[in-house]
Amino acid sequence: MFNIVRDHPRIMMFVLFLLLFPSFVVFGVNHSYFDTNPGAVKVARVQGRGPITQADWDHAVRQASDNIRNSNPGVDIRLFDTPSFKYAALQELVRQGVLTAAAAHERLTISDAQLAPALKQILLSAGLGKPDGSIDMDRYQQFTATQRLSPAGFEAMVRGQLSLQQVMAGVTDTDWPNQALADVAARAQQERRQVRIALFKPGDYSAKLNPAAADLEAFYTAHVAQYQAPESAKIQYVVLDADSIKPSITVNEADLRTYYEQNAAALTIPEQRRASHILITAPKDAPAADRAKAKARAEQLLSQLRQNPDSFAEVAKKNSQDTTTTAQGGDLGWFEQDKGMDPTIAKATFALAKAGDLSAVVESQYGYHIVRLTGIKPARVPPFEQVRARLEDQYRTQQAASKFDELADTFTNTVYEQSDSLQPAADPLKLPIQTAEVTRPSAPGVQGALANPKFLDAIFGADAREKKRNTQAIEIGPGQLIAGRVLAYSPAHAKLFAEVKDQVLAAYLAERGAQLARQAGQQQLKAWQAKPASASGLAAPVALSRQDAGQQPAALVEAVLRADPAKLPALIGVDLGAGGYAIAQVQKVLPWVAPDKTQSAQDLARYDEQWSAAESVTYYDYLKDRYKAQILIPAPAQRREDAPPIGQ
Repeated sequence: MFNIVRDHPRIMMFVLFLLLFPSFVVFGVNHSYFDTNPGAVKVARVQGRGPITQADWDHAVRQASDNIRNSNPGVDIRLFDTPSFKYAALQELVRQGVLTAAAAHERLTISDAQLAPALKQILLSAGLGKPDGSIDMDRYQQFTATQRLSPAGFEAMVRGQLSLQQVMAGVTDTDWPNQALADVAARAQQERRQVRIALFKPGDYSAKLNPAAADLEAFYTAHVAQYQAPESAKIQYVVLDADSIKPSITVNEADLRTYYEQNAAALTIPEQRRASHILITAPKDAPAADRAKAKARAEQLLSQLRQNPDSFAEVAKKNSQDTTTTAQGGDLGWFEQDKGMDPTIAKATFALAKAGDLSAVVESQYGYHIVRLTGIKPARVPPFEQVRARLEDQYRTQQAASKFDELADTFTNTVYEQSDSLQPAADPLKLPIQTAEVTRPSAPGVQGALANPKFLDAIFGADAREKKRNTQAIEIGPGQLIAGRVLAYSPAHAKLFAEVKDQVLAAYLAERGAQLARQAGQQQLKAWQAKPASASGLAAPVALSRQDAGQQPAALVEAVLRADPAKLPALIGVDLGAGGYAIAQVQKVLPWVAPDKTQSAQDLARYDEQWSAAESVTYYDYLKDRYKAQILIPAPAQRREDAPPIGQ
């Protein structure tokens, strides 16, 4: 698996794209993501693909956040409420529109022969493969159902995305690796410089501060936006899903026995056999003469055993070269025909007729084996009483899933028609009414229904917030509905100074400490630059490079490596922001160590990948101009807490 990621990064990025962002492909390629309502608010446009509306954009953000959360339940959902994340979703919509327009213009199509290997790779990467490398079709159907697609629809989606991939393939797959240029790039990356460093740390200065209450209150007032409490609500809510329906399912004993009989094949415990073996090792790559000698030795032992089969355990202890079973006389224990044993040994064991029989000499990847069958447990269906509890749970689950659609309509209608209480919807279905405190955005660590953006939007909507009405029944996952009502609401507000005094103090000390560290560092730099010989307090020399930063801040390393080599030694100052200030005495460029052949090949591969990425960006910019792609809203200002773009 790791070799696939390493050797085929572009394929794996495509796989991850399909698994995390299927909505972009489905709507952007197959169903036209773009709204044709002339009155809709337009946020972007692509020539030949129609406008992208606010509704399209909102849908894309919801789909992206849902898909990422489903694949990574522990993700901080505040990520999805940042301007950068939302803008990245819009950029991805535009990208899909541009590539779709280019694919249509170039009449790019994907044949079945091209589709098959890509589709198989995606499904295997999604964990849908069987041990023999084939695809588990039942799990495939379940997988596509979670994407709200049929297998045919999923295949159409993949076909569509492959056609978009072809648009860029003409650029990314035709570059010519250049070892000379790769060496230049690698040399810049690997260049090492000897440097002595003096750090001016904020903590050394903030520890001496003793701010007055007035100073802290003034700091709080200037930064009050950082101390906001999100809007919150105390709510009741009810969840309807298959698990909540299961307790209400009545199980009739006769029905359960019928279910047992109908599922006898699935309940069957496969035949198991017990065997012992003798191994004479002969690896596949051993010389032919050695392998022939090992086989002859195995044949000799087999001839001996046929004279006295009951001596098998004694012969195995003396002659078998399988160190894990020798002490037990070669005993391999019980195993099934297609599970728990090397296929060569399993095949030989299950070919024997009765306990005590010996196999011929059989060859495996380890060498030559003699197998003796020592026991047989025929396939059997366990008695009803033994599996009753498991069957009842399966039966309830199956019946609950079947009943869900019927009850979902009742649930949906009741919470809407009797909107002043959840009780009428909960009582007939025996659903518990739960209470919780929720915020928007959700607090860190909150997961599941109470972190679902669609549910939070409904809870904090005007109807639920102001009129205390039930929300509508909201689908938060396949076969899962939730409805809620607000008991008490608190709008977003600035926290009182007294509530956040400790946080204000910590922030004040950090900011003021960084300012004092910077001032001290800048003053010291001027003094040392005026009299370089007076520079003291610098740490022992260290070697820094972009590949080995030695735990130093990236800004410091970059400044050291950008210093003019013709003017060394040199003293430079680096503002580290919240990290304080650094003075670096860049002494010299250290000798470059030429890479060996393996390293050169890796450098060339890395350069080729980076060059392809740069060409892709340039070509996509050309396509954006060609198809007059335009985002009609300003890009958000980047902030540290913002999410990185989904795609470029």
